[in-house]
Amino acid sequence: MLNSVVEQPEELRKVVLVGFESAGKSALFRGLTGRDTGEESNVRGSTVTIRRAELLEHQLELLDTPGIRMKDDSVTTMLTLKQLAAGDTVILVIRGTDVVQELPLLLGMLDVTGKNAVLVLTFADKCGPGLSAQVNYYRKGLGISVLPLNTREMDGNAQDLICRAIVAARSMKRHPELASTPESSVIEPQTTMFEHTVWGRFVALAALVLLFAAPVYVAYLFSGWIQSLADAWILEPLHRMTAGLWSPLQAIMLGDYGMISLGLYSFIWAFPVVFLIGVSVAVTEESGLKDRITDSLDGWMRKIGLNGKDLIPVLSGFGCNVVAVFQSRTCSSCTRKACVSMISFGSACSYQIGASLSIFSSGGKPWLFFPYMLVLVLAGALHTRLWNRNRLDDTLPLHANRTFLQKPSWHSVSWRVRSVMKQFLVQAMPIFIAICVVATLLEQTGALSALTDALTPALAIFHLPGDAAGGILFSILRKDGLLVLNQDQGSFVEDLSGGQLFILVYLASTLTACLVTMWTIRKELGAVFAMQLAGKQLVTSLGSAFVLAWLWNWIA
Repeated sequence: MLNSVVEQPEELRKVVLVGFESAGKSALFRGLTGRDTGEESNVRGSTVTIRRAELLEHQLELLDTPGIRMKDDSVTTMLTLKQLAAGDTVILVIRGTDVVQELPLLLGMLDVTGKNAVLVLTFADKCGPGLSAQVNYYRKGLGISVLPLNTREMDGNAQDLICRAIVAARSMKRHPELASTPESSVIEPQTTMFEHTVWGRFVALAALVLLFAAPVYVAYLFSGWIQSLADAWILEPLHRMTAGLWSPLQAIMLGDYGMISLGLYSFIWAFPVVFLIGVSVAVTEESGLKDRITDSLDGWMRKIGLNGKDLIPVLSGFGCNVVAVFQSRTCSSCTRKACVSMISFGSACSYQIGASLSIFSSGGKPWLFFPYMLVLVLAGALHTRLWNRNRLDDTLPLHANRTFLQKPSWHSVSWRVRSVMKQFLVQAMPIFIAICVVATLLEQTGALSALTDALTPALAIFHLPGDAAGGILFSILRKDGLLVLNQDQGSFVEDLSGGQLFILVYLASTLTACLVTMWTIRKELGAVFAMQLAGKQLVTSLGSAFVLAWLWNWIA
């Protein structure tokens, strides 16, 4: 159905999907367009940009807008209201379980005067037998088509029904007749320990730790096992086979920074972490647990100038910081810059996590990973609070409802994981291989030694050897650039003490965001803010690293 007609009509009717977060707009968009499952998900605010698709056989252009929040001035809410003004027809998408409360709120926010409209009530499978009476009531009271749907399981008949309703849509009554809405029994979202008034936050925090600790530990066990096999069956035979090669070529292939030697070593330690964290995050999002965790931690987040909803981009940063910066569009204008600051400093992307675990393991001290993650998050929270003085304790809560907990579908989880793996293999690894080549060239020409000598006095302040400069410099390009310290099968990091190894990884992780993230921040929030953020992060990173180094030496 999508793009099935070659001949382009002169003008398509613009149809805009509008509703609150978690209303099911993205699932409806997917059902109408046939887009693959997983692009839209069971996570609040899954749409952060406008998605477009053409239904040419009906001469329609469908626009999926970000979810609206009450009393909110986020980029996504403003984007939705702007698209509404440009649309010919509006599809109001509201959860059937909450239509009595949400429809008046939504109509109060939107100006649909003179626009053709259709009302879609989602989560029809969660509503009782009184839903049909409500459908008839709203159809008469609003004067428009009202369709109850289970958008997660739409068939061809449902698609055809909606398209015909859009084509026949008419304007809403100027004065809707909604005096006494009939009640309908509904299935309420499940109550969990996350909603407990006393223990809810601690349970949510424990779940958050488990979300990352479990996959990282499993990845560590797997990588440690596979590394010995790779050394015996791949690297050692290759070293023997290439013993007579031209020395510069051998250095590029199998030297300390070689594409094969260092590239394979780093792949073994980074890939399992990226894959397993991708699975963990996808399952959490698709099941609805991610929203429950963020709602529960709202009070604590307000102490550092954020709120629970701002935690969603922060958590996304543990997959990819660039994606997280885009998702920060859902934040209020009062909190977005603080949220981006937290992402840049405290959200360790999956590549950074894999690289850090690899370095700690190569140094024979994998146990340092967990205190490293704890310090990273705490320092990130302190950094955010220090440079962003807004407090949100008195802010009125935004309109939201509990997300339904559901069994994640294998198809949607696998789509998300495939997307993460594609990004790792197509984007991350080629860039890291290029870093290996550059590092080898710098080593062969003596430039790396010159850089090391120049940075040695500065690194001495933190009791670090000058040879650590390469890892810090390359981590500015990409956070997995830290993996160059695995040179010569990790012999360099093996010679470092626990304190030196910890400070080295911490500095490389926090000194600045990677260049791709900084470029994205510049595009989203401007060059001035990006430069200010980089300067503030540099100050916090150096200051906190100095304190940590002093504490470690004092304890030791």
